[in-house]
Amino acid sequence: MAKIHTQYERVNDQLTQIIQKAAAMERQYQYELSRVHPVYQKSAANLLHYLALRSFDIDALQLQLRDLGLPGFVTCEGYVMRHLVNLKNILNQLLGNGDLLPRKGFISRKKSEKLLRKNTQLLFGYKSKKRNTRIMVTLPDTAAGDPEFVKRLLSLGMNCARINCAHDDAETWGKMIHNVKLANAQLQKRCKITMDLGGPKLRTGSMQPGPKVVHIRPTRDDLGRIIKPAQIWIAPPDIAPPAHAEGAVHIPVDALFFQKIKRGNTIYFTDSRNKRCSIVIDRQEGNGMWGMCIDSAYLETGAALLLHKEKQTGESVNRVGELLPKEQFITLFQGDTLILHKDPRPGEPAVPDAAGRVASPAHISCTLPEIFDDVQPGEPIYFDDGKIEGVIASVSANELTVKILHARDNGSKLKADKGINLPESALRISGLTAKDREDLAFVAHRADAINYSFVNTVQDVEDLQAVLDQQQAKPGIILKIETQRGFANLPAILLAAMRNYPVGVMIARGDLAIETGWKNFASIQQEIVRICAAAHIPNVWATQVLENLAKKGTPSRAEITDAALAAQAECVMLNKGYYIHKAVKMLDKILRRMQRFQRKTVAMLPPLEEADQLVLSHKAFDVV
Repeated sequence: MAKIHTQYERVNDQLTQIIQKAAAMERQYQYELSRVHPVYQKSAANLLHYLALRSFDIDALQLQLRDLGLPGFVTCEGYVMRHLVNLKNILNQLLGNGDLLPRKGFISRKKSEKLLRKNTQLLFGYKSKKRNTRIMVTLPDTAAGDPEFVKRLLSLGMNCARINCAHDDAETWGKMIHNVKLANAQLQKRCKITMDLGGPKLRTGSMQPGPKVVHIRPTRDDLGRIIKPAQIWIAPPDIAPPAHAEGAVHIPVDALFFQKIKRGNTIYFTDSRNKRCSIVIDRQEGNGMWGMCIDSAYLETGAALLLHKEKQTGESVNRVGELLPKEQFITLFQGDTLILHKDPRPGEPAVPDAAGRVASPAHISCTLPEIFDDVQPGEPIYFDDGKIEGVIASVSANELTVKILHARDNGSKLKADKGINLPESALRISGLTAKDREDLAFVAHRADAINYSFVNTVQDVEDLQAVLDQQQAKPGIILKIETQRGFANLPAILLAAMRNYPVGVMIARGDLAIETGWKNFASIQQEIVRICAAAHIPNVWATQVLENLAKKGTPSRAEITDAALAAQAECVMLNKGYYIHKAVKMLDKILRRMQRFQRKTVAMLPPLEEADQLVLSHKAFDVV
């Protein structure tokens, strides 16, 4: 008994230290607390209590609590001080101390859950029937012209529509918003609208344009035999291929010539290699025609097209309309040198000399030349979502010399408009760009919430709040955390953002994974979830959720697991894709099922009906 008594006293002393530290942090940050919105007063204090708790090395303490049969700290993020006081009172009773600490005034578990539910509803809409976690869907431009497309998304379970202001324009955004509101009225839903500010996108600049040519390639087997003709979209220049035919070859033709084309006709042409080829017209779809070609061919702008009409006499001649220049790229290998320059001249691959050695290294510009004042030699640099890794070898006023450390064995392609990440550089890039400020004149008055990109500092938050004050608008703010710096400053950023109501956090996992390092990202993602829970701030699990399903129609096993883990967030975001309706339906089922097994970061243990017969069955948890 004496040993257990000593353990009780040791644990009790440690709890006293934590409570004292929590109270001290409240006093230390009293100014910050005084500025938060009244609704967030207790939530902000609880965030400080949680940070105080986590400032201790509590691993050994948690093991001691477990050995004594007492609850630990794994699930107490939302009600830290109440949990600490409860533990102290239990130990005081066990130690024979009559004094009990007062619990009144501290947020309880039930109250913390209620606060989070309310904040979630304000940002992401009402929960769906049988599902608590909301689904946010990024709207494609199809949503501007097709009300039924949006209506179907709502009927399948979309709670929140996302419009990305990095694409399209105010007219298109307005049409999307109109169609969401129309579907809301028709289905009696209350789908929220969030709009992304583009933010300071650091990307590669343009490349030298290639030849205006398309490559027609039928599908062949390993012996080179054709097993599927190439599908060709033939239509006037302004009629794009259908969304389901992403990457299809488009041959633009004159509108008068197009009107003469019928099913069964054949179009003959001579390609850039002087090879005679043909396209057989298969069917019409919308305002275009589909043709089949069994020839491998390179077709250039201006090439002559000879239309031969089946069962008719006479032929019509036209020429291929203006094709887009073939997208050029730089192929990089480990050990290569790449020049990143300030001036916006188009990029080019390396130029070899007569002996095959590099006479002039590959070069390309970047979209934010101001970074040249902030980077240092020896700092890492990543391109194209981390596919290419390098180190900055030298810095001058007008260019960076980059040594490539990692690329695919057969070379990695670097194209225009690909992301650049500098995770260890102290970049002085504001989260609010000139374009963002212009867009806010529209966004501030039409969005339920603003998704604020690349938030790194308290100043970034204050900049947005100042513009919203000027606009006399009070939409919700969703902070996109996508850099190492943003993660490091998250507690201070949250306290500043909580002057506004409501506030959310988006875990922008694409850039964040690169910025924080692949091996570190999983734990960092979990940390953001916990910090948000401590502040009763809902978070969005974003980037590449069910990506294969949305774009290709079939999910990978890994992304199903990822979608299941997303149940610990208040909202899950899907990106656009041809199979987006299928992805929404699948995510709805996954989230409905997972809420029987997980609530936030707490594992649930629903009854296994036949466990007493040594049989495991999850039939009771199936969803339709």
